[in-house]
Amino acid sequence: MRPAPPAIVAVVAALLGGITALVLGAATGLTSGETRTVVVPGAAVTTELRPAAVPALGNRFDPAAIYAARAPGVVTLYADLGADGQSQGSGFVVDAAGTILTNAHVVTNVAAAAGQKVVGARRLYAEFKDRDRAPARIVGWDLFSDVAVVRVDPADHALAPVPLGDSASAVVGEPVAAIGSPFNEQSSLSVGVVSATDRTIESLTSSFSVVGAIQIDAPINRGNSGGPLFDARGRVIGINAQIRSTSGSAEGVGFAIPIDVARRALVQLERFGRVSYAYVGITTQDVTPGLARRFGFAAARGALVARVEPGTPAAKAGLRGGSRSETVNGLRVALGGDLIVRIGSVRIDGAGDVSRAVLELSPGQKVPFVVLRQGTRRETIEVTLAERPA
Repeated sequence: MRPAPPAIVAVVAALLGGITALVLGAATGLTSGETRTVVVPGAAVTTELRPAAVPALGNRFDPAAIYAARAPGVVTLYADLGADGQSQGSGFVVDAAGTILTNAHVVTNVAAAAGQKVVGARRLYAEFKDRDRAPARIVGWDLFSDVAVVRVDPADHALAPVPLGDSASAVVGEPVAAIGSPFNEQSSLSVGVVSATDRTIESLTSSFSVVGAIQIDAPINRGNSGGPLFDARGRVIGINAQIRSTSGSAEGVGFAIPIDVARRALVQLERFGRVSYAYVGITTQDVTPGLARRFGFAAARGALVARVEPGTPAAKAGLRGGSRSETVNGLRVALGGDLIVRIGSVRIDGAGDVSRAVLELSPGQKVPFVVLRQGTRRETIEVTLAERPA
């Protein structure tokens, strides 16, 4: 069979997290007799969260034990988006105050906004494992990471917060468990392994990519969006967000937003009501040892600046983009631009490292970029970072 065109795969990937109001209208009581067919696509700050839970599970992977201990902390979210229809997704309680993490595309109209203002759900409900519901309110959302924070009143329902882990420690092959509500089937468990780490994936909610995503083969489907991805100790290492599929259902290629990214969004949304990101204004591509040998670069690895956007911090600082290109082994390589090998104290071995390094910085910071000009001459360029544009 011929593979499906990439455009088809991308569209299907964007469907995770919502199911049509044709199903939701009668099943959830969000509508009063009417149904609408709407598909919903799917300076670093540190703080101590307030989870009442601790990772009590052992290192042995026991899905039944994970489910028994953590499912009470996972909720199904029903969002009334007004004229944009309804959506259904998942979420999980992270503290005794009723704070819930989920995906931004579950609780906003971003899928239907089409360049217009993104607004949150008019009404939002969290349904717990015992099928009791509580009204929820939106604290805020971060479209860049596709993370949203909502809250329920602890007086409305007993809470079972789940502990947050460390997504940076995830390794390929380790077992994982996803709990959520695929196709509105509440509190469903699926298991698999980490297929890859540090994936850079297209965001469903902004024009910027999400870096550090965790790829999994645990089956996740529409409605799993916003649900937790647990490691073997029952700690959340990611928020299930996307699938890549040619059929619209799970095909073993799912992606979770790393919990380290979600934690950053949570902290800033609670403190400031918004999330800020540093911005450089460059497009880069990987340099490998083979390319370095081919073009005589003085470093075997790094990030080659392909383009510098006009008027950005990179342009103002004097970073240089490519002036010509060549094709090597089927790969188009931009040449003539700076080769970034270090940002501040962080070594840069590829384009993904640039994104990750900048993610840890703050707007307004002045940061030294160590580059090889023309691939050979070492220079340090001070770049004053701006805030990422919407």
